[in-house]
Amino acid sequence: MTRLRVATFSALRDGAGVRVDAGGHRLALFRVGGEVFALGDRCSHAEASLAEGILDGGTVECPRHGAMFDLRTGAALSFPATRPVPVYRAEVEGEAVFVEVGEESP
Repeated sequence: MTRLRVATFSALRDGAGVRVDAGGHRLALFRVGGEVFALGDRCSHAEASLAEGILDGGTVECPRHGAMFDLRTGAALSFPATRPVPVYRAEVEGEAVFVEVGEESP
């Protein structure tokens, strides 16, 4: 695993997603209060950007067809998605946001 600095905490709007590319991975970062979550940015159903989705508590809704994903586990919570999306460990240290990624794209 490689730990990469991907953003600053203050640059992330609370309740909104941001797309970042890091270590060959396309990530969707979500700030919810004092926490940051990182998911693979592609919906498992239709390749839409989850960073453009709508947050609702601990879930994000895909902007294309409305599938819901859990921010903590990546689990698909509603149709039309049936497969999870990758989840990456995110940590906030001061103003820096770090994400752990594998060596190859998932």
